[in-house]
Amino acid sequence: MPNRRTSIIAVTAVLLAGTSAAAVQTSAGAASAAPALHGVAHLGTQVNLPPGVWTDIPVQVDLPAAGTYELDANVRGRLAGTPAVNTFITARLWNATTGTAVPQSERLVYQVIDSNAGTAVAGGNATAPISELITVTGPTTISLQATDTTTVGAASIAQIYSDGYGYTSLRYDPIP
Repeated sequence: MPNRRTSIIAVTAVLLAGTSAAAVQTSAGAASAAPALHGVAHLGTQVNLPPGVWTDIPVQVDLPAAGTYELDANVRGRLAGTPAVNTFITARLWNATTGTAVPQSERLVYQVIDSNAGTAVAGGNATAPISELITVTGPTTISLQATDTTTVGAASIAQIYSDGYGYTSLRYDPIP
């Protein structure tokens, strides 16, 4: 004759089996209703930035439908100059469908300021994040733009960069 412990184990097994079946059914139902829509793109090259000009960076994502989306970018900039120099890279998200900047998406990527008397090149690289929300009325293409601004001297290198040590990327996720 089963004891109390055996009965509790049997009832628990039945309840867990019922819960697992319900979870599988719900999970399958949700998956067939609407697939998750998200995407990421990576820059596969280096892009030289002419001074004072917004330059299209060949990385973009296509938002598939009307809605609100989270946009996230990691923008790696590489910059160098010989003193005296003050130069900086700014990046922004660009709505290529409407031909307008995504509001408040401009970020300082990297700056070199050196007013020393020497002539040793100053520079380096850094990655800056951009995170914004956007609401669109239909399919929309979002891309990246960057510019080099120099107020003193000249940049000898001004690039948006990707390689095995760090990539420039652009990602989106829908907000349900």
